[in-house]
Amino acid sequence: MNRKTLSLTSALTLVLLLAGCGTSPPNNYYLLSAHEFSGAGGETPSVGVGPIEIPAYLDRNSMVYNRAGNSLQVATLDLWAEPLVNGVERVMVLNLAGLLNTQDVQSFPWHPQRAPQYGVKVNVLQLEASEQQVSLTAEWLVYQPGDSAPIKRRISQLQANLGAGTPEAEQVAVAYSDLFYQLSELIAAAITADRSGSGER
Repeated sequence: MNRKTLSLTSALTLVLLLAGCGTSPPNNYYLLSAHEFSGAGGETPSVGVGPIEIPAYLDRNSMVYNRAGNSLQVATLDLWAEPLVNGVERVMVLNLAGLLNTQDVQSFPWHPQRAPQYGVKVNVLQLEASEQQVSLTAEWLVYQPGDSAPIKRRISQLQANLGAGTPEAEQVAVAYSDLFYQLSELIAAAITADRSGSGER
């Protein structure tokens, strides 16, 4: 092999090595999911969902995990497929439509002349994923638009266990979805109780 051929071979090898170093693993994208929604048959009650608020540290594309000592780990490759606040609103709309058997569910903001019977506000105070469990703490309000008196206001704390070891992002997304369904159940129960008390069906 002459010197010219050797130089060319070395250059090609260097290019291949640099190309290999520049290759990064692909990103993984995850969604929150509503519980199975087969289609609501009723037209009442009419419900409006929002605004939904989440903490600033969660308002990012990356999934966030809680670690010891009040520290957080921001995932590099595990990303939300949509803004988290939009995902929470989406699953709450679908969950409440199914739980209340109504097709008349809309997202905030709504037209003042087409305000729903019930409004639902949710402020996510904490949404945490640690090595063994996920937890949700949320302040929620059920009210009637145009009426200053709340129907029900609560701070709910919900938890779900994860398997042993470091949780996978998919596990966390599924567990978060279950927590928001549990929250939807509490809100739907408050609306149902108010309708029963007022004689509505």
